[in-house]
Amino acid sequence: MKPAEGAEGAPPSRRALLGWGGAGLALGAAAAGGAAVVLRDKEATAPASDTGAGVAFHGVHQAGIATPVQDRLHFAAFDVTTDDRAELVQLLKEWTRAAERMTAGHAVGEGAYGGLPEAPPDDTGEALGLRPSRLTLTIGFGPGLFTKNGEDRFGLAARRPAALVDLPRFPGDNLDPARGGGDLCVQACADDPQVAVHAIRNLARIGFGKVAVRWSQLGFGKTSSTTPDAQTPRNLFGFKDGTDNIAVTETDALDRYVWVGGKDGADWLTGGSYLVARRISMRIESWDRTSLQEQEDIFGRDKGEGAAVGKAREHDKPDLRAMLPTAHVRLAHPDSHHGVRMLRRGYSFTDGTDGLGRLDAGLFFLAYQRDVRDAFIPVQQALARSDALNEYIQHVGSAVFAIPPGVRDKGDWWGRALFS
Repeated sequence: MKPAEGAEGAPPSRRALLGWGGAGLALGAAAAGGAAVVLRDKEATAPASDTGAGVAFHGVHQAGIATPVQDRLHFAAFDVTTDDRAELVQLLKEWTRAAERMTAGHAVGEGAYGGLPEAPPDDTGEALGLRPSRLTLTIGFGPGLFTKNGEDRFGLAARRPAALVDLPRFPGDNLDPARGGGDLCVQACADDPQVAVHAIRNLARIGFGKVAVRWSQLGFGKTSSTTPDAQTPRNLFGFKDGTDNIAVTETDALDRYVWVGGKDGADWLTGGSYLVARRISMRIESWDRTSLQEQEDIFGRDKGEGAAVGKAREHDKPDLRAMLPTAHVRLAHPDSHHGVRMLRRGYSFTDGTDGLGRLDAGLFFLAYQRDVRDAFIPVQQALARSDALNEYIQHVGSAVFAIPPGVRDKGDWWGRALFS
């Protein structure tokens, strides 16, 4: 496959790609000139998922946060295996260049075929001929990047943000260390699952010898929407999820609750955010034998319309006092937490069985916020103590990451301000 011409001009030669360990990556474009890129400014309209359009990579904030939520997810957490700061910086630069091209649908390197027969192809090939499908790639930095086992491997300990706290252990947690933590994370969202998987696979390939995948999660059926004019999605319990989520059009709310400000104590993170990722197991077999009335009482909403108790429509302002004190909506609602909100981008998952004859299924919860201490932690503490839903769910994986600001232009790269 001939490399597609893109905004960056001709892709580098194979010799130039040796900095990637001899392995680049390529993504087939919709046409010789590549697919159209959707702008991420105030005038841009949300692209329809069936257009296969690309999402602009450059911007003040990373794409994949306030971007209209795509249908599929591949999330991966990485351990950094090198102790060489220069190698880590070089990897972040290479990942950035690869992400720029993949999200635009351009080929990188010489593709999956047509190169030197004696060398591995530059691309794994499973995305050849596929459109960008609104692919976004969002990177995050975990606590282990700053200090690990008491060691400051990369000279970053003093730059760890105060809000990047280790999450407390909440009542009812049954966390599996193999499904949590990580020095780095990459969230790949797209409307085509193969495009998302291809992106993570090739970033992992580029990082071979410098990083190793710690854990990953596939997701389908988005459980939150950031576009208020779209139908609210449903979780695996059959209830609408994300009715009061922050919308991409709520710029004031994004500034107040999602984006880190210049006075928040970490200059390098201005324009970024914090991400909490939780793998939540759902006991769907038990739930499916629960009466409709009990299900609705547990959530505090009706199952059909999604209206709060005593209301007629989904978006009617809820009367929290009309719900049971243990109702999920009552305990999680911003009015119960001084108005603090989070931007949720969760996905459903099914991963075979749990070995006990039940589906290993649930919610992969993703929430972006300005400060974990003001948002996720107090909300989860309230839910863990009293939520009636706890009879049917259990948190089994957990991670927290600082999300750097966006890559401004072609000379910028993921994490540049942190390492400068």
